[in-house]
Amino acid sequence: MAGPLAGIKVIEIAQAIAGPMAGMILGDMGADVIKVEKHDGGDDARHWGPPFVDGDSLLFHTYNRNKRSVTLDIKNPADVARLKELVKDADILIQNLRSGVVASCGIGPDVLCAVNPRLIYCSVWAFGKTGPLSREPGFDPLLQAYGGVMSLTGQPDHPPTFCAPPINDRATAQWCVIGALAALQQRHVTGKGCVIDTSLFDTAVGWVDMSLSGYLLDGEAPVRHGTASGTLAPYQVFETADRPIVIAAGNDRLFARCAEVLGHPEWSSDERFARVRDRQAHRPALIALMQPVLQTRTAGAWLTALKSAGVPVSPVNDIPELAATEQLAAADLLRDMPETGLKVAGLPILFDGERPHPELNTPKLGAHNDEVLTARVDAAE
Repeated sequence: MAGPLAGIKVIEIAQAIAGPMAGMILGDMGADVIKVEKHDGGDDARHWGPPFVDGDSLLFHTYNRNKRSVTLDIKNPADVARLKELVKDADILIQNLRSGVVASCGIGPDVLCAVNPRLIYCSVWAFGKTGPLSREPGFDPLLQAYGGVMSLTGQPDHPPTFCAPPINDRATAQWCVIGALAALQQRHVTGKGCVIDTSLFDTAVGWVDMSLSGYLLDGEAPVRHGTASGTLAPYQVFETADRPIVIAAGNDRLFARCAEVLGHPEWSSDERFARVRDRQAHRPALIALMQPVLQTRTAGAWLTALKSAGVPVSPVNDIPELAATEQLAAADLLRDMPETGLKVAGLPILFDGERPHPELNTPKLGAHNDEVLTARVDAAE
C-alpha cells in the first residue's frame, strides 16, 4: 500500500530524537525523507549505545528508518548550494539545530523559503526561538526538570523523578508533524509554504497545563501523588497478594461496582466516598480501607472479578510481560526492519486498517550521496 504521503519530499537536518522522529513519522507515512548529516560521524545518535545493531545504535535505528542519508557540511558554501538545490522541489524541511546555527550558515527560513516559496520550514527548538533561554541546549531531562514535569512525578516523600521515555522529544516530534500536515493542507488553498516553530519547552508546559492553570487559579502548588491521580480516587496502583494492579474507578457508578466486588457495598453510600469530590477529599481514608482487602487475593483473581463487573483494571506489566501479551500481537504493532530484521514499534495509526511497514532500512552515513546529490548536480547542469 502506498503511504498517504507518497510524493511528498522531506529534507531533515536534524539529530538526536525530536527532529529525526518527526522525519521518521513522515517517512513511515510514505514521504521521501532525505536526512542531511555531517561528514564526521553523522547524527550523534548513531553512537548512543549500547545496544548497537549493524554498527549503529538501537536508538538511531528506532528514529531513522525509511530515510536516505546524505552528508553535507552546512558551514561550507558549496554544500549549502547543494542543499538549496535539494530544497527547490522539497515540500517540508525539518531542522533541530541549536538556535543561531541556521541563520549563521545561511539556511534559515528566510533564505530557504525564498529558494522555494512552497516550502514548509519546520524548526524544533529547545526553549523556543525567543526568550532568555532561546540559545540554551535542550535535552529531554532538562526540559522535564525546567518545565515542571519532574516535580509532579514520583512519591511524595522521594525526590522528583525522571520519566523514562523521552516524552518531550517524542511529543514535540508529533506536534511538528501536526504542524507540517496542517501547513500542507493550507498550501492547497494559498499555494504558499509556511514556517512552523515547535519546542521542547512548549511541549513540557503542555504536559503540566492543568497543574499550571490550577496554581494560577488558587495559588496552591501541586504536589506529587506517587502512583495515584491528583483528582480521582480510586485511580492508582494497589498491591495484591502477589503483584500490583491499577484500578481506575473514575466515576460514581464504577466505584459502586468496585466496592461491591471488594465485598464492601456500603462504601458507595458512605458520605465520605459517595461522590467523586468526596472520595478525593478523603482519599487516604479510602485507600486505607481498600488496600488490606486487595492484599487478601492474587492479582489474577482481582483482575477477573473486577473486569467481570466492568471496573477498569490492569496488571502493571514490565517490558518482557508486555512483549508477551496477546494484545500486542493482535494489534500488529511490531515491524521487522528490512535487511536487519530488527523489530521496531510501528506507527500508532492505521490507514484503511493497515499499519505502515518500513520500506527502507536505516541508512548508513552518506549511503545515498551519489543517488541524491549527484542526481541533483546533473539536473542543475
